[in-house]
Amino acid sequence: MFQTGILVLTSPLSLISLRIAPVLAAAAKIVENILYVHLHPGLGLAGNYFQPTPTYIPANREVSQILTNLYAKSLNVCSCLDVRVVLSNIKNHCSIQQPFSSVQMLSEPPEVVLTDYRITDLNQSNIVMQCLEKYVLGCYTCKSNLRAMFLPSGIDGAENFCPDVMDSNLCESIPNYSDVVLGGTFDRLHCAHKILLSMSCLLTGKRLLIGVADGELLHSKVLKELIEPYQDRVEKVRKFLLDVNPAVQYELVSLRDPYGPAITDPNLKCIVVSDETRKGGEAVNRKRLENALQELAIHKIGLVENVNRTTDEEEKISSSTLRKRLLGSLLVPPKNNPRIPSTPYVIGLTGCTGSGKTSVVQYLQKMGATTINADAVGHESYRPGRAAHQKIVQEFGQEILLKDGTINRIALGKIVFGDQEKLKCLTSIVWPETAILVKQMISEAGAEGKPVCVVDAAVLLEAGWNDMVHEVWVVIVPEDEALKRIMKRDNISEEDAKKRLANQWTNAQRVQHANVVLCTQWEPEFTEKQIQKAWHLLQNRRPTC
Repeated sequence: MFQTGILVLTSPLSLISLRIAPVLAAAAKIVENILYVHLHPGLGLAGNYFQPTPTYIPANREVSQILTNLYAKSLNVCSCLDVRVVLSNIKNHCSIQQPFSSVQMLSEPPEVVLTDYRITDLNQSNIVMQCLEKYVLGCYTCKSNLRAMFLPSGIDGAENFCPDVMDSNLCESIPNYSDVVLGGTFDRLHCAHKILLSMSCLLTGKRLLIGVADGELLHSKVLKELIEPYQDRVEKVRKFLLDVNPAVQYELVSLRDPYGPAITDPNLKCIVVSDETRKGGEAVNRKRLENALQELAIHKIGLVENVNRTTDEEEKISSSTLRKRLLGSLLVPPKNNPRIPSTPYVIGLTGCTGSGKTSVVQYLQKMGATTINADAVGHESYRPGRAAHQKIVQEFGQEILLKDGTINRIALGKIVFGDQEKLKCLTSIVWPETAILVKQMISEAGAEGKPVCVVDAAVLLEAGWNDMVHEVWVVIVPEDEALKRIMKRDNISEEDAKKRLANQWTNAQRVQHANVVLCTQWEPEFTEKQIQKAWHLLQNRRPTC
């Protein structure tokens, strides 16, 4: 297997969509990471040499259709590969383009050349491979030990295929604009993003301005806590664009409102939108008119169908669907802590109040996990006779005691909630005592031969207890949903519910420390699917004795 490769497609454009699925499937057995695709229909031998330079392909509707089909099919047949169609030799108004003057530098130089070129004379195969290597080396930076390999063309007799009616619209050129703008979140760069970005590259003859959503624009996103950091998203987009067409001038800017520079830049000529963001493009034009600027041409790119979707996913390929697929999977490998015994394997389960931890615990119990409720243990830690009891009474006074000498948790809560200093004083007493009791219970579970122990602790991370667990699992839910649950469960006002959440870590803070993330936002059946997935993956990675 090779990490990177380049696929040179020599089939006529009209046949590429027919052949691409089996060709990509074959390529996925050879290349593991990045697969560049170079279109050169009709490339062939002239004596013992390939044509010395790439031939420009006009940017027309047929090319647009091929790009869409190629990326969409790559998702279905080789989703593990990062496919990138190089656009350097696909040009608008190709007659005025200058010949290739230098070798294009790729971010990950290919180690292998793959092609669908059809060999008619087996005696020429070695010559063809050598010529193919020279051809690719003349176009792109490659590994010094570059190799060439043939792939099956995919469909026998496809070369004889001829559609009954040729679509004349396919020959229509794609419009060309000097300055093009588009915006998006671009989280976990996927095939729909690649289509959007690639088409934008073909539309512009000079500059492509890209707004990458950040700040307030992310607040309404599904599973916003799992969105990649802004800088990571920007670098992935930039790396992709420089690979597919380095000749375009790219500007990537932070987008913190729905409009960004699209309503102030006088040089812009076209805005690229999707089916669901067309209204946003129209809103941009209204703002431009208010600013005495020329309206932008609106170029719409169709959505890509998620043909492998489950009942829990959207019909289109989207970043939110990819984030949902991360739920229950291992996001970050657990750190090896030699101070923690391997048995039982300890999961620290945490989440804000109202996140749904209780339901997750119940599912895990059904799957065979031993569970420890750290909140209940914490209450036990300050019962009369325990060390914490006397310390709490000394700190907060006799008025927090009931007639039987136990601490009135309601009275104590009214004192500490809303007062950070008093709350910190309480936790400095209770958390260390709770940790001692929890560790004792974990040891007892190990002595009984329990394989997996789940410590259910809302304050797991705040208290620093993650140093006594092998993995941290975080349960999240949107804040507005958590507020509704808290108000209903505890019969309190929204103001009081917000105070409780304010005293805890946010979802985003918890996720930064998570090995696994679960979300109870949707139907219980989907929550159970996440937990089953997480449990199954856990069994495959935890050590067994």
